[in-house]
Amino acid sequence: MEKKSEDAPLLVAQSGPLNGQRWSIRSKMVVGRGSTCDIMIADRQISRQHALLTSTSNGVLLEDLNSKNGTLLNGQPLEEAVLLDDGDLVQIAFVQQFLYLSSDATLPLDADFQAPASVLSGLLRLDKRSRRVWIGDQEVLPPLSVSQFSLLEMLYENQGLVVTRADLIKAIWGEEQAVVVSEQALDALVRRLRNRLASVESDHVYIATIRGHGLRLDNPPITED
Repeated sequence: MEKKSEDAPLLVAQSGPLNGQRWSIRSKMVVGRGSTCDIMIADRQISRQHALLTSTSNGVLLEDLNSKNGTLLNGQPLEEAVLLDDGDLVQIAFVQQFLYLSSDATLPLDADFQAPASVLSGLLRLDKRSRRVWIGDQEVLPPLSVSQFSLLEMLYENQGLVVTRADLIKAIWGEEQAVVVSEQALDALVRRLRNRLASVESDHVYIATIRGHGLRLDNPPITED
């Protein structure tokens, strides 16, 4: 594992076989299964040379190297080389997830990225920094898409309150796009998010619809056995 250099961009391994390791990004770094890769992931789902990270004057560029099982950025398939933003989540073939930090000065104190404690001690918990979600001790994987996380984050920050559909649309799509986003688009997003949460916990509906008002997060408290 490469040592950190001061103020260097970082790639932090989260869920996956490399969980907890981190690398400073200097020049070019190849991620893949091959023994010569800078970050080696020993899994057959990973291509020998899967993805490339390149440090440029404008930031760190992420590129998929025509891998068999693909690279995802914030839950979306990577189609072309993209400059990474602080806090981006990089997924290598659903095997290994990385968190990108633009500087080691922004590295969270919780370097092992354990599930954060919720102020309200709810069963569902999320970490805004790494954009990870847990239900109990089980993480929701693969990671939520950016829009799914934005919806859940808005409800999570307003636990116990009903958030109007108009406010949700603005939070997810932004002020400018909100005027052209349909109610059906929000309904479809809510449905996908419910399905993702149900894949971990199917006995409880976390996203409650309050007819005529909006949506509310129904986050039951953690109970002691």
